[in-house]
Amino acid sequence: MGALPVGGSVTESGAHEAGQQEKRPNEQLASWFLRSGWSKGELARQVNRRARQIGAHHVSTDTSRVRRWLDGEQPREPIPRILSELFSERFGSVIAVEDLGLRTVHQPPAVSGVDLPWAAPQTVELMNEFSRSDLMLGRRGFLGTSLALAAGPALVEPMQRWLVPTPAAASGGGEASPRPAGQGRPERPRSLSVPELELLEATAVMFRQWDAQCGGGLRRKAVVGQLHEVTDLLQESHPEPVAKRLFKVAAELAELAGWMSYDVGLQPSAQKYFVLALHAAKEAGDRPLGAYVLSNMSRQMIHLGRPDDALELIHLGQYGSRDSATATTQSMLYAMEARAYASMGQVQKCHRAVRMAEDAFTDRCLQEDPDWIRFFSEAELNAENAHSYRDLAYVAGRSPTYASLAHPVMARAVELFSTDSTHQRSYALNLVGMATVHLLERNPEQAADLTVRALEVAKKVRSERVNTRIRKTTDAAVQDYGEVAEVVQLGERLAAELPDDCETAQAV
Repeated sequence: MGALPVGGSVTESGAHEAGQQEKRPNEQLASWFLRSGWSKGELARQVNRRARQIGAHHVSTDTSRVRRWLDGEQPREPIPRILSELFSERFGSVIAVEDLGLRTVHQPPAVSGVDLPWAAPQTVELMNEFSRSDLMLGRRGFLGTSLALAAGPALVEPMQRWLVPTPAAASGGGEASPRPAGQGRPERPRSLSVPELELLEATAVMFRQWDAQCGGGLRRKAVVGQLHEVTDLLQESHPEPVAKRLFKVAAELAELAGWMSYDVGLQPSAQKYFVLALHAAKEAGDRPLGAYVLSNMSRQMIHLGRPDDALELIHLGQYGSRDSATATTQSMLYAMEARAYASMGQVQKCHRAVRMAEDAFTDRCLQEDPDWIRFFSEAELNAENAHSYRDLAYVAGRSPTYASLAHPVMARAVELFSTDSTHQRSYALNLVGMATVHLLERNPEQAADLTVRALEVAKKVRSERVNTRIRKTTDAAVQDYGEVAEVVQLGERLAAELPDDCETAQAV
């Protein structure tokens, strides 16, 4: 091959041939692969399952292909991103594509980054672009895996700017530039009626109810579509009060799209929606809503094995909403703070945060709470605090002391959720949580019984988070108590009713 002219390029096939000539064994990928304990066949099957989940049906991997990756072949997208997600989930921390010795296609900041402009027109444009991409490209598998998860300073530092006042001249007072004439749909009136605004707000409430009952897998695309419609509206000029209400609706929908993405295992998409939701909440002037978004970002960081990041995000939320959040919101933020401290093994600080959550909850006034925080009931408070104690038990080497603290609190959460038909996913998650406590207390029969009950509830919801927790708990029971009859029966039932082919994510 001759020398390339300055600024020239090779074709994709030519680049592939050149890479084949110069390839060397990928020692970084080989190291992670060895530590994972997977076989080549297992990794290939997981890649294929994840590809099917995101709609990349053209991906078909086998053991020989995995061997070629280890030998230095560079796979094409979306394989590098899928591998990054799979290894991140396996080890509980962010493992970037580059950490695996792989190359990834460069994405513009609007698609891949979290350090976005804090200004109304740009926020609207980015929400509109991302929701459209999710609707149009996500079904073909090129969206979720084209994103990179941010962590550490790359995530926390941009989020700190949500507290910085935006100059009116920069934000435009909520009046984004209208759509150029002749493009897209005809221009809408410059002001929405009160009934129209109320209908949009009621739609967000309805979607939240569906998510709580049915899980994130059923209505996610509907929420994304509604978000796209609202951002279309925001591209018209509106009086500032109307624009702020529209931004608030957009923030709630983006947060819910992020939460649903998290629930079905689309972690990079979830983070992107959370970031956009925080930007929209800032434009709406709604700091408690922004703090709620940050709490969900914190939960995601705990799942990714980054409790330090989680703690910084939750502290940002607490500081930013300290003078405006209701007692219920403050209680939820303290409970998430306790979860972060538990994951870090900070026992005293965890206990303090649990007490603060309980104290704040006693001061709640339901009439003051916005709809998005009304899910945080006595059952949710008990569930969060029980999981904090349970996590302390694991960090402390399966400590029976912390398991005994978790037991009555988790049992109370299960009892309360058992009579709440509107939060079936939470009921299933806490049945599994109670099962893990029984495993810590060396009660495999009770753990198996609770996991079977969770499996029955899981059939009513579409939540990969629930399915994955059931699988992980069953695997742990089989590993430690594989000779117990109830555990054997659980394993057999799981294989029949929740087969591994359904696996799409390793969510918290």
